[in-house]
Amino acid sequence: MSGVDITGNLAIIVGLVVVFYILMQGVKVVPQAENWVIERLGKYNTTLEGGLNAIIPFVDTVRIRYNMQEQTIDIPSQRVITKDNVSINIDGLVFLRIVDARNATYAALDVKSMISQLCQTTLRSEIGSIELDETLSSRDELNASLMQALNNASGEWGVKVTRVEVSDISVPEEVQKAMELQLQATRERRAIETKAQAQKNAVIAEAEAQKQKAFLEAEALERTADAERYQQEQQGIGQKLAIQAVEEAMQSNPQAAEYLLAKERVKAFSGLAASDSQNKIVVPVETSELLGSMTLLTELLKKS
Repeated sequence: MSGVDITGNLAIIVGLVVVFYILMQGVKVVPQAENWVIERLGKYNTTLEGGLNAIIPFVDTVRIRYNMQEQTIDIPSQRVITKDNVSINIDGLVFLRIVDARNATYAALDVKSMISQLCQTTLRSEIGSIELDETLSSRDELNASLMQALNNASGEWGVKVTRVEVSDISVPEEVQKAMELQLQATRERRAIETKAQAQKNAVIAEAEAQKQKAFLEAEALERTADAERYQQEQQGIGQKLAIQAVEEAMQSNPQAAEYLLAKERVKAFSGLAASDSQNKIVVPVETSELLGSMTLLTELLKKS
């Protein structure tokens, strides 16, 4: 009887272990940033996301697990030919994320390998449509074109290409030397052009300065002429006013003319007396008046 009890208890324990195992098989704890594709009897059933999930043991199975974080694919170096028939070596990196675990499982056999192959063919196509100088100087445009082409092709694969970087472009040694010579020639040409432009600007500036100087001199002469003309006009007006004043004085007082003549005689004799000349003769005022009277008498006798 005791043996039966032991056997029964053992069976219970085994049953509990089996039940616990089955339950554990039906409980799945998915890590954060992972997606698990679940198949039921060989057919897609659901996608488990991060956290605690339940499935039917032995009926549902985990087909594949995907990391949903951003990943990189190294594009191996390959030889491509540019539009101007220059052979170069180029490689790069592709940054991508799995955005649809179901399509990544059933729409493509190997997503990363297909992305790598697609990037290589796209690189050959893009490089073949541009010249070497554009390839070396327009990496941003090349990266943008590659990313757009990859996204257009890989959209149905449940993949999102976030960034493409062309990491290295190497050219043959002889092409490198030719490019250096061309760059040196370009720099010398630019230096000559810059010097010529500076000389041209200097000549223009000198001409403008001479023009401005001539303009200022002409303006100064014009202002000087205006000032002299104004001065002469004012002197003329002053002389005119003085003559008018004399005429008015003579009209109002007949002796004013004699006063003016006497004033002028005194001024003239004063100048003559002050002169150092040895040939001068000073005649008194009365004598000059007598001579004037005799001259007037002579003229009257001639007329008679």
